[in-house]
Amino acid sequence: MNTHVATHVATSAAPQGWLEGFSCVFQRDLRIALRRRTDSLAAVVFFVMVVSLFPLGVGPEPDLLRTMAPGVVWVAALLACTLPLARLFADDLQDGTLEQLLLSTHPLPLLVLGKIAAHWCGSVLLLVLISPLLALQFDLSASSTGVLLLTLLIGSPVLSLVGAIGAALTLGLRGGGVLMSLLTLPLVIPVLIFGAGAVEAHIAGLGVGGHFSLLGALLLLSLFAAPLVTSAALRISME
Repeated sequence: MNTHVATHVATSAAPQGWLEGFSCVFQRDLRIALRRRTDSLAAVVFFVMVVSLFPLGVGPEPDLLRTMAPGVVWVAALLACTLPLARLFADDLQDGTLEQLLLSTHPLPLLVLGKIAAHWCGSVLLLVLISPLLALQFDLSASSTGVLLLTLLIGSPVLSLVGAIGAALTLGLRGGGVLMSLLTLPLVIPVLIFGAGAVEAHIAGLGVGGHFSLLGALLLLSLFAAPLVTSAALRISME
């Protein structure tokens, strides 16, 4: 199945459009993610456990919980997003699909973007959707929870996009998962700051428009730059 789809991507006629390659890779990787529910469930369980441990550890003080909620949820989401990234390109490298993608007539950055989009939909989106339930443990209001959800919807794709760069750079290396985290975590600190800061500003009664604008700018920059950098890293790793 993997070889057949990869061959289809590699030999598709150019007049049919570049979006065909993106769609083919996206659907393939999303089907694989749905079949391998273990990776997605492991990330969800990790996310739930990390977020749930903080209220148990610091006590039931509502003001303290509301203050720490944005940072805790965002840090947990950041760490949980990196767990499935280690296999983003590793399986394709083993079965030869990655070589077919590199030889494709479609632009490699667009194919890479399809893989990243499938990773986000198959693994990260579920974390985002359950975050409002976890926010109840921190006594967040409905409006604050809504802001938290929106920041995760805008900011979490940046985590996947930047994480893909680290996954490509460490492809085939022993202990690549740890090295990938060391490479990518410093790059996503701005997303963490603005995402958590938007919720904190809302709780304090301040405007959140600036935080959302910066998150949107980071998302647009990542959408443009990350597939290009990841494609270059993949070509280097395959040489």
